[in-house]
Amino acid sequence: MKPLIGRDTQLCMSLSARPGNFGSRFHNRLYELTGLDFVYKSFTTTDLPGAVGGIRALGIRGCAISMPFKEAVIALLDGMAPSAAAIDSVNTIVNDDGVLTGHNTDYGAVVDLVADLDRSTSFMLRGSGGMAKAVAAALRDGGFADGTIVARNEQAGRALADLYGYRWLPEPEGSAAMLINVTPLGMTGSDAGMLPFPADAIAACDIAFDVVQYPPATPFLRAAAEAGKRRITGTEVATLQALQQFVLYTGVTPSEAQVADAAAFARANS
Repeated sequence: MKPLIGRDTQLCMSLSARPGNFGSRFHNRLYELTGLDFVYKSFTTTDLPGAVGGIRALGIRGCAISMPFKEAVIALLDGMAPSAAAIDSVNTIVNDDGVLTGHNTDYGAVVDLVADLDRSTSFMLRGSGGMAKAVAAALRDGGFADGTIVARNEQAGRALADLYGYRWLPEPEGSAAMLINVTPLGMTGSDAGMLPFPADAIAACDIAFDVVQYPPATPFLRAAAEAGKRRITGTEVATLQALQQFVLYTGVTPSEAQVADAAAFARANS
């Protein structure tokens, strides 16, 4: 049974421009299931140095970092774990007695999700932002050599492709065994009904990978399902990266059943 919040309760938090509920619900549900004396709360800020100083000064155990702070926060930390140093991007801070270390569990989540794939699998990745960098780095480090970065912004797209040894295209051409969407296409709003890849490319692929978390079934994933393709979802990415954060903060590895419970709870209440 989880203890009541008191003076010994350890606080974890998140910082983002637009806080969501998934992380808070997921972590707090796991604290409840594992009986840990922790609590998790989401925040936003216009004073990143002040917020990071507060993490250090108040002994906050861990902090998730979302856009637009993933790169700006690096200068405020004491060190970088290999997962963050590999891509110069931080999505997790761990506080060990005032020493703040940056990690990137987005990178770790992608490494886990593609671990069973044949390394000769070709891929086409659409996007050039921070999450695209994490995905591209995880694939490069995992031995996936045959890749194309698709980005309308030539400077950003070429830079990402050159950094990891891939090709660049301004728009999708042809197909690949794995299609990866790391853009807002398919999310709610004006992009809600859009596909990141042409329908014939989806029909020709083997695997559809969409990092978009909401909605859980994007138009891209629905089209892939109708075509009988294997799918890797944004919910899987969000769950795995949050689980890795949980383990970094607490030192406890929950059971698969507990993780499934927390993920379902977070999705239902986000």
